Amino acid sequence: MKLYGFFRSSAAFRTRIALNLKGLAFEQAAINLRANAQRQADYLALNPMGIVPTLIDGDAVIDQSLAIMEYLEEIHPEPPLLPKAAADRARVRAIAMDIACEIHPVNNLRVRRYILHELGHDEKALESWMNHWTKLGFDGIERMLDDRRAGAFCHRERPGMADICLVPAVFNARIYPSFDMTPYPRIARVFENCMKLDAFERALPERQPDAV
Repeated sequence: MKLYGFFRSSAAFRTRIALNLKGLAFEQAAINLRANAQRQADYLALNPMGIVPTLIDGDAVIDQSLAIMEYLEEIHPEPPLLPKAAADRARVRAIAMDIACEIHPVNNLRVRRYILHELGHDEKALESWMNHWTKLGFDGIERMLDDRRAGAFCHRERPGMADICLVPAVFNARIYPSFDMTPYPRIARVFENCMKLDAFERALPERQPDAV
């Protein structure tokens, strides 16, 4: 397997965690988002959306971190990223999507760049934007974790798809020290438990070959 990504990309971070949890070896290829390498013709031929990550597995070419996780779950079902019961699987997917589809898209690098460079706002305005959307999302996630099915992780005692999405979101929340994590003890608990695991630790942005 070969993973095209960027060390600071939340979506690539998620994919690295998933591969690590599955115990799968993979080669990394750096796509420098800061240098707009994702818009180069050779990468666009691989991923027409010009985003990361992209996973290559034989003839399969897959983008979008959630789609990659679902693919890994199908071809390597053990250890699972989703619980067995249909309702529980839906709950885990919902938490993952609330982060990956609601919080992350408005706070990712290309949106931040547009706010600064195209709309002409300053860093203070960007900080307010980031904190607003993160708070709105975390308020909901915190309530979702007040559930009998939550445990050491988002769903009981095994990390899975929801935790994979939550950890990079917490790292993003910490971009600005002004963001207050105090109202989110359940999120903090899950994050701390995840970071005790080697699969999450090895996926950290600063531990990647392209980290600068």
